Amino acid sequence: MTLTAKGAATRRRIVAGAAAEVRERGVIATTLDDIRARTGTSKSQLFHYFPDGKDQLLLEVARFEADRVIDDQQPYLGNLTSWAAWEAWRDTVLSRYRAQGRHCPLSVVTSQLGRTTPGAQAVVSELVRRWQAELSTGIRAMQSTGDVRPELDPEATAAAVIAGLQGGVLIMLSTGELTHLAATLDLALAYLRG
Repeated sequence: MTLTAKGAATRRRIVAGAAAEVRERGVIATTLDDIRARTGTSKSQLFHYFPDGKDQLLLEVARFEADRVIDDQQPYLGNLTSWAAWEAWRDTVLSRYRAQGRHCPLSVVTSQLGRTTPGAQAVVSELVRRWQAELSTGIRAMQSTGDVRPELDPEATAAAVIAGLQGGVLIMLSTGELTHLAATLDLALAYLRG
């Protein structure tokens, strides 16, 4: 579907509003009526932009949230070429989770939307691949300068960092405390420093 600038803006507004509803209420509890109310959208508008209904809209929400996870870690995630950049990335991740609290796009994408449809699972897989690629690129950059041990496998190390970070986020979502997430990131950096 080719959209005018106004149409594209309306579609983005609907997706952003739906994402906010899903973060607050969860996938199952969020209805199209909730999204319509939040975005000031008529039923005909909603189905104009998302003719397949809620499943199509949820897939766009998954894409929106996946992009947000990566974007929220920039510019540091894309430039992990010094210890200062790694520390800034760590601080950015912690600041972001401190600010957003329990309204976590990562949680929505991985634990809620990722289980609903094969399309959403593909979005989650792509998110993890992109994130892992950014981290492994940073590890290789640091290996090239001798700042990270050459025997470390960049892919496996990046995968472990993501898994640890996710675990810290899940504990934060359950307890409201960042302690475990901070410990995970600190240990990851210490491991990289060797």
